[in-house]
Amino acid sequence: MKTNAVNLTGTEYILPGNRLCPGCSVSLAYRHILKAMEGQAIVTVPASCLTVLHGMYPVTSVTVPCVNTPFASTGASATGLVAGLKALGRKDLTVLAIAGDGGTHDIGIQALSGAAERQGDFIYICYDNEGYMNTGNQRSGSTPLGAISGTTPILGKQQNQKDMAAIMEAHGIPYVATANASYPLDLYDKVRKARTIEGTRFIHVFTPCPPGWRFPYSDTIRIGELAVQTGWDVLYEVENGVFRLSLASAAVARKGSLRPVRDFLMEQGRFKNLTEEQVQQLQDRVNARWQRYLNRATDLS
Repeated sequence: MKTNAVNLTGTEYILPGNRLCPGCSVSLAYRHILKAMEGQAIVTVPASCLTVLHGMYPVTSVTVPCVNTPFASTGASATGLVAGLKALGRKDLTVLAIAGDGGTHDIGIQALSGAAERQGDFIYICYDNEGYMNTGNQRSGSTPLGAISGTTPILGKQQNQKDMAAIMEAHGIPYVATANASYPLDLYDKVRKARTIEGTRFIHVFTPCPPGWRFPYSDTIRIGELAVQTGWDVLYEVENGVFRLSLASAAVARKGSLRPVRDFLMEQGRFKNLTEEQVQQLQDRVNARWQRYLNRATDLS
């Protein structure tokens, strides 16, 4: 049964107040991730916005235990925690590794790839705000073509994004999913499903960032919805090799057409210097990827 506002658990694992920016979608996503884990988790995080949310020792805004690990070693940290729980005979806790795109697409990809190749039994969630936002919005492997960042301040980034979900699917792991903070109940259901699966499970969460992307703090949910409506972000699951579009992306497919990607780009100051050629390049990239997904989809219900 799909989760709705009525049957969503009321138990909270993030306490009121944290140090994230106003309108930050990471806190919204993390709130529902921890609800889905029902408190039965040990979390490991590298340097990231999420460590800001957790707070500085001995004060924290989160009620679950957390291990702070070096930037490059989230996958290795998760592997060690799994081994430790196994040695203690603890089967009641799930290891939950959470890192940003910098700690996943770039600095942490080696440890994550190794852990996935070994089929480590943990859930890995990448919250993707398309840049190193915690340290001043430097470009990452997930920063889009043409986006202004702290290290691409004039012309914007000159390369396209990595497709991290596709990279993880190529490892042959049992569960890969994408989610979006603007659709928190879909994220909640995917985390709950991941808890029931053994092996490495990977969930990529699209998390709009108001200060980094340069849009009003009040528009976070709308920007996330625009990403799905334009095909910039596509919601899906790959479970044991079976691909399914989910929630809003399936609705877009049934409708038959995407909104122009320009509708998403022009809402954000980071794209203010895009050329018409770059807009078309991004639209072509979105269209090609969307068609690949449609070709793979077997059920749009």
